[in-house]
Amino acid sequence: MNELKPSPALLCANCETALQGEFCHECGQSIHSVLKPVSHMLEDAGDIFFHMDERIVHTVPPLYTKPGFLTLEYFAGRRVRYIAPFRLMFVFCLISFFFMHLAVNAVKFGNGEGGNSDTFGQMAKATTADEVHEIYRSEVRSMLTTQADPNTPGVVKTSLTAVQGMLRDAANRRLSELKAPPIAEPGSGGEDDIKLKHANVLNSEDLQFKVAWLPTAVNARLNEGLDRLKLNFVQASNPGPQQKEAIHRMFEGVFGVLPQTMFIMVPVFALMLKLFYVFRRRLYVEHLIVALHSHAFLFLSLMLLTLLGFARNALAPHLGFVGGVISLVEFAVWIWMPVYLLIMQKRVYRQGWGMTILKYWLIGSVYFWLLLFALTIAIVIGISH
Repeated sequence: MNELKPSPALLCANCETALQGEFCHECGQSIHSVLKPVSHMLEDAGDIFFHMDERIVHTVPPLYTKPGFLTLEYFAGRRVRYIAPFRLMFVFCLISFFFMHLAVNAVKFGNGEGGNSDTFGQMAKATTADEVHEIYRSEVRSMLTTQADPNTPGVVKTSLTAVQGMLRDAANRRLSELKAPPIAEPGSGGEDDIKLKHANVLNSEDLQFKVAWLPTAVNARLNEGLDRLKLNFVQASNPGPQQKEAIHRMFEGVFGVLPQTMFIMVPVFALMLKLFYVFRRRLYVEHLIVALHSHAFLFLSLMLLTLLGFARNALAPHLGFVGGVISLVEFAVWIWMPVYLLIMQKRVYRQGWGMTILKYWLIGSVYFWLLLFALTIAIVIGISH
């Protein structure tokens, strides 16, 4: 008679412990292999960062329509149905700034298109003397900005001086064909004698970091950022091909640091809640959850406002009444934002309306100035990009 033999147990690949489920109870390693097709890897990445499953259905509607509901659910231990507070805030922060970035990129900066490399061809095709002077001034101002940059090599500055002479000669030839007076030599004081706005800022020795107690490398890094800030400032102040590029570069830098700034402000806001509600005997982590849900709601609202703005700009020229309806919805969203935060504060901390409104006003005022200070620092860092 054949003996019954137990089937071999599945062992953990890491510690060789017999497995009793999808995870090893000794070391915690999953039985699922990381070696899988790319399609499965993309699904896992989407799940890790966005958790695009049924939890988003249970999370987003109450986040926007039920002030304090998610926070109270989290405090009560009912968490598995909802997206975690930090992940929720993180995703909506990135998405909202992404759409706002698109909205800012749709705005036209600078004077005209600019940046056309065929300057001499443009000069030859100019039909009026004013057009020739405009092309000449635009290009010379761009060259002067490059020459004023202390980081520009000397050989490049010398070559740009020669190019300016060639450009002036080409302009004078076209002006002669148009029977117009020529452009005077630089320094003669004529209307084409171009001076850069704020050019002295680039070479100012007073605007340098020389903090004795800071390491030399830190001072050098700060001065490097300051030099970029001064160059961007001068280029953005002077019309020409480099103006649009400088403004675009500064906006890119600002949007690059705004998410990090908000990640810093969330725990600061939680600390303020801790101080204002110190007698409620709540842990700092509880206040942090309130802050995360509050900011997630604000970022979701900003995202909705940006999308509504896109829709209004697209539909209003063709369907005027639709543009009016969207404007009313935008107004309602703006009103709902402070009302939501007030109701949320009342439901979570369970104080009377008088004390809640007082603390709401105090917390909002302090946080507004702290946020304004943080955003100012972020903008300064961003425009030095």
